[in-house]
Amino acid sequence: MTDIKIDYKDPVFPISTAAKILNISVHTLRMYERAGLFIASRKKSHQRLFSKADIERIECIRHSINELKISINGIKAIYSLIPCWIIFKCSVEERQNCEAFKGHTNPCWSCYHSNTIQKKQECRECEVYQKYSECENIKMLLKEI
Repeated sequence: MTDIKIDYKDPVFPISTAAKILNISVHTLRMYERAGLFIASRKKSHQRLFSKADIERIECIRHSINELKISINGIKAIYSLIPCWIIFKCSVEERQNCEAFKGHTNPCWSCYHSNTIQKKQECRECEVYQKYSECENIKMLLKEI
């Protein structure tokens, strides 16, 4: 049998498989997505697909909820503290028009970026979403600042 190598960031697992791997329900995954805790990749048919990176992110979320007793709103508040405006070196004007800069309850990837330098970038591909929303990287980023 040929060994199939799957890249860490390739979304290949349908939602039912991801739910089985995580030992949670499909409903719970959809709830986390609606809450803005992660962004699922989607096929043209709108079917959600998950990568190994997505599954690790959700494991981190589950650990925060179950072991650390942080609520979904608490996780969103922590994500909203990620200073994307510093990472992208947004101007003062862009900051004034940015929901992520002005708000404190939603991560930047769940905000509308109409008047910022990020308006053309897919949030799932963004450095903030990919790198700094991982559990171990949030604390390191905040220490650097």
